Amino acid sequence: MGRTNEPPRLPEGGFAAWSRDRLAVARRGADECGDVWQLEPGVYVAAAAGPCEEVLRNAEEFPKAPSPLFPPLKRSSGGPTREERAHAHAARMRGLRAHAVAARIGEIAPSAARFADQWPTGEDVEILPLVRQALAEIGVHYLFSEDAPTLLPFASRLFLAREVLVRPSRWILPRWIPTPARRFRTRQQVAFTNALRPIVRRRRSSGRLGDDLLGQMLVPTSRYGLLSEEAVLDVLPGITVATFETPSRAAGWILLYLARHPQAADRVSAEAELLPADPAATTNTHLESLQYTQALVREVLRLHPPSWLLTRRAARETELAGYTIDAGSTVLVCPYTAHRDAREHSEPDRFQPERWLDDSGSPAKPGAFLSFGTGPHGCEGVALAMAMLTLLTAQIARRYRLSEPPGPDPSFQVTTFEGLTTAGLRLRATVRS
Repeated sequence: MGRTNEPPRLPEGGFAAWSRDRLAVARRGADECGDVWQLEPGVYVAAAAGPCEEVLRNAEEFPKAPSPLFPPLKRSSGGPTREERAHAHAARMRGLRAHAVAARIGEIAPSAARFADQWPTGEDVEILPLVRQALAEIGVHYLFSEDAPTLLPFASRLFLAREVLVRPSRWILPRWIPTPARRFRTRQQVAFTNALRPIVRRRRSSGRLGDDLLGQMLVPTSRYGLLSEEAVLDVLPGITVATFETPSRAAGWILLYLARHPQAADRVSAEAELLPADPAATTNTHLESLQYTQALVREVLRLHPPSWLLTRRAARETELAGYTIDAGSTVLVCPYTAHRDAREHSEPDRFQPERWLDDSGSPAKPGAFLSFGTGPHGCEGVALAMAMLTLLTAQIARRYRLSEPPGPDPSFQVTTFEGLTTAGLRLRATVRS
């Protein structure tokens, strides 16, 4: 490129080394190269908190690439317009805002308590599949209430389609090529849509729209009017999977930290004792009282952000941290390294939930907490995810002490493609006396 203000190149191996051990190389690149570094020509990594915040908030200079895992289905009628889909997305947000989640804490808490009650004790169990199923039940119920049992099997198959679709591959093929993974994704998306369609029609014909997220989308508004059926159906597969896929990755890390930090787990347990004996009586006031539990969840997400790498593309030649980024270049935002920026967090590699209880530890501080992204494309389900994870953590710590199986070998492996996952994690639960 020939510019004198190019960011430093990543040393020792570039893209090949990064592919073999992405996290280690990302951390090394941040430590050795600074705030922004060049991975290969046309590919840059924003590694420090400041540049990460700048890229994510500046959606005009660094737009998010339009690559949904569940794109709108092709229909002979042409389907909803882009404007209609945008209206459907805005309607979906009504059911995910913090006040909407707060009003339904009493529906989320019983499922979290039920999962804790059903955890097998006295044996080493692979926890991630169990957590994913529990969070799927919570998330799908939040979206569809009494229709959740009908849709849950289809949601599980949507998740499987997502996993198949994002598996690492040596070849990156254009999105229009119908690979086996993409055909499988489409089949599952069609099946989910076909199961959801009669539910939408039944609710509209009966006038009983419901107070869940789907019901929120079916309510006409003065701004958008009545959404078309196809627009409603097109925007629901992605959020259905998202309600439990990313929180499941986060929950694996949280439970591991409860096992490795028993004093912190004891403090969560003591706090959880103040929750109502009947989980259905749990309110947002109870949730807000779990201040240390929320701090622990946030600290684990700081150290192990479920989505550790976010992709943006430079719309035009622009400046980032004093460097010139060419138009069309890919900018990879790395919350993993940003959260370990010593300028933002003292002792950044240390697990210290208390940092979020201090006035200086506000997650609203720019660059301090990017586990759910930020800016126009930040995670729309952050309030729901935090409620699910906080209640699940409290209910488990309230009942059990967790431990890892003995032995010199790690009890899990970290999967770094798409997100940080405690794949294969096995834990043992012992009932607290």
